[in-house]
Amino acid sequence: MGATYKNNIELTIFGESHGKAIGITIGNLPSGIQIDLDEVSRDMKRRAPGQNKMSTARKEADQVEILSGLQDGITTGAPLTGVIYNSDQHSKDYSLLKTNMRPGHSDYPAYIKYKGFNDVRGGGHFSGRITAPIVFAGNIAKQILKQKGIIVGAHILSIGKIKDEKFPVNVDDEMLLKLSEKQYPTIKEDVFEKMEETILKAKENLDSVGGKIECVALHVPAGVGEPFFDSLESHLSSLMFSIPAVKSVSFGDGESIDEMLGSEANDCYYYDEEGNVTKSTDYALANPKIVSYTPKQSYLKTGEACLSVPEDVKGYVPRHAKITVEGFDVLTNKDVKIVARGFLAICLQHELDHFDGVLYYDHINKEYPLVPIENAMVIE
Repeated sequence: MGATYKNNIELTIFGESHGKAIGITIGNLPSGIQIDLDEVSRDMKRRAPGQNKMSTARKEADQVEILSGLQDGITTGAPLTGVIYNSDQHSKDYSLLKTNMRPGHSDYPAYIKYKGFNDVRGGGHFSGRITAPIVFAGNIAKQILKQKGIIVGAHILSIGKIKDEKFPVNVDDEMLLKLSEKQYPTIKEDVFEKMEETILKAKENLDSVGGKIECVALHVPAGVGEPFFDSLESHLSSLMFSIPAVKSVSFGDGESIDEMLGSEANDCYYYDEEGNVTKSTDYALANPKIVSYTPKQSYLKTGEACLSVPEDVKGYVPRHAKITVEGFDVLTNKDVKIVARGFLAICLQHELDHFDGVLYYDHINKEYPLVPIENAMVIE
C-alpha cells in the first residue's frame, strides 16, 4: 500500500482510524524555518471532531506530538514527523463491515484490493480521520509560504443550496486573516446559520449534504510550475483529491467556463504605477482616458443599447478592437494601464463616450442600425 507523495517535499501518512495513532512524516523540508506551534494547534483544534452536533460524535483532541525534525521551534532539516494518538476508539462497532459494506466508502474496493486483510475499523487507513495529519502538514506549508510572502486562505462557499459570496477580485491579506480567525469562515456574517440548519436537517433525516470550499493564494509569483504534467494546477489537483470527500476541483471560473466566451473568461493585463504587469476582472476607474488604440474595428453582435436613450433601439457601433486605457482604479488605489480587447474594449469605449456627452445612438446608422460593419470583428 503506497502512502507517500513525492515532489519538492515528501509526505508520508500512516496509521488507521481506530488504531493506536495516526501521523505524517514530511521529508525534504529545509532547515532553519521557524514554526509557530500555537498556529498548528489552532488549525488542529478547528478540525478536531466532536465539537458540535454537525460533526461526528467521536471526540478526539487531535494534539500533535512532534517526534523529529523540530528543535526549539525551528526545523532541523531531518524529516519532520508528527503523531496524533487516538483516544476515542470503538472497534467493535465496525465488526460487521467485513460482510456488510457501506456504500460510498472504501469497504468494498479495499476488501477486493487487499484480499480481505484490510483494517475495516472506521475505514482503517482510508478513513477521513487520516485527514488530521494532512491538516498538520497543511499548516506547516502555510507558515512556510507566509514567510515567503504568500498568503493562503479559504471560506465555505456553499452547503447544499445555501451560498456565501465569492471572493471579490480585490481580496486582500486582511480579509484572509479575518476568515482564518473564524471557526466556520464565511464572508457574509449571517449565512452560516442557514448552512448549519441545512446540515442538521439532513442529519435529522439520517442523510448528509455536500458543500464547496473556495480557496485563494495571494502574491504567488508568475511562472510557478512547468507546462502540462507539472503545472501548478496539476499538482494542486492531485493533492486535493487525496482528501477522501473531494469529488471535483476547479480553478477560476472553471465550473462555468463552458457557458462563457473567451473574452469573458480571460483576465486582461494592465501595468501598475511601478510598471509591474498584473491583472484584474473588476475596475472602478476615475479619470480614465484612451491613450492608444488599433485601427482594426469591432462591433457587438447583439448591438449596443443604453438606459440613457429613451428609445429601445439597438445598433451596431464601430469600436476599436483593442484599446489601452489609463486611469485610477479605486478598488486597488493604484494608477493602472489596461490593455483591453473584445467585449471589455467595447464596454470601456461605450462608457468613456459618456464623459464627452456622446451616446451609442450618435454613432449608429439611424436608418439601418443593424447593418454589419464592413471589415470589422464581430464580438459575441
